[in-house]
Amino acid sequence: MKKFNLLIFSILLFISCKNETNKTTKLTVTETIAVKKFAAPEFTLAEANKLIELPLHCVSTTYPYKPGHTLENKSDLKEPKTVHPIFYGCFDWHSAVHGYWSMVTLLKQFPAMDRATEVRNLIKERITTENIATEIAFFDRPINKSFERTYGWAWLLKLAEELHNWDDPLAQQLAQNMKPLAEVIVLRYKEFLPKLNYPIRVGEHTNTAFGLTFAYDYAVTIGDSELKQLIEKRAREFYLNDTNYPINWEPSGYDFLSPCLEEIDIMRRILPKEEFLSWAEKFMPQLANKNYHLQVGEVSDRTDGKLVHLDGLNFSRAWVFYGLAKQFPKYQHLENLANEHLRYSYPNLVGDSYEGGHWLGSFAIYALNTSHDN
Repeated sequence: MKKFNLLIFSILLFISCKNETNKTTKLTVTETIAVKKFAAPEFTLAEANKLIELPLHCVSTTYPYKPGHTLENKSDLKEPKTVHPIFYGCFDWHSAVHGYWSMVTLLKQFPAMDRATEVRNLIKERITTENIATEIAFFDRPINKSFERTYGWAWLLKLAEELHNWDDPLAQQLAQNMKPLAEVIVLRYKEFLPKLNYPIRVGEHTNTAFGLTFAYDYAVTIGDSELKQLIEKRAREFYLNDTNYPINWEPSGYDFLSPCLEEIDIMRRILPKEEFLSWAEKFMPQLANKNYHLQVGEVSDRTDGKLVHLDGLNFSRAWVFYGLAKQFPKYQHLENLANEHLRYSYPNLVGDSYEGGHWLGSFAIYALNTSHDN
């Protein structure tokens, strides 16, 4: 009987040791898992010549158009071009704004583009003091106080910032023309942010973190310390205590922004380095894992204006990952994940249907720029 018990104990001990060996082997395999490498994107003159076709086509395309504002009375039923003599194309106001940002950005970086002269003439013809005054008159009406809050506001400041940073006589003139409208938008931010009790955590236009990020860049560039400090204060109040974000809940079906990553994007700007790294470790600790992977947003139908949002999600995720990777060595591995996201959606841009073509080029350009920032 003793011999039998000893035999049973020996068998159990062998099985236990074998299981422990298997566990160790599995851990080792997990730790050394191969990560597929994706080449960094190229941003060349040839690519610029393709990309410029998108905004050039849409900024002068009056219809289809989605007004996006409340009609106070029947006299408000006017042609989009009458109400918005600059930003009347590209299906809606905010897409027209970042269509102009795309043209200015590409022209600034690639002055030898095939259609450079055409672009220069167009922006000179449209961004005039008279047209800006008409755009301001629209914003000055009380009923339009929340128009394009805060997505369109953010892109308008990004356009103004791009003109401000371009050392070109035409750009400097247009920056001066734009300044009164930019000042209206800045005032809108300063009035609205103190009233916002809770951040808006969605993957579309009203996302608060995105609206804060571009406005913060503008405030730093222009030297508006009041706006800069207000954004820093509100971002801390909104996001500093966030922990263990459930990124596996993303994306929603119509997202073109990641609520999680947009939050990271503003916090990496406003927090000092060590404070940000400590916050990020609590907010999304898995990002530091060199094997971390996030599946791209898959688009099922690019002719559907909402479903194609997921291409935009891939571009906006990419620019956040690039920003993190370039700012902090700890997150350098995320550059490959950014490359993967960009390469999934980028081939679909040129020749795409208008549902995506009227706005996605701007997202791609911003992601490409971020990938090449030092």
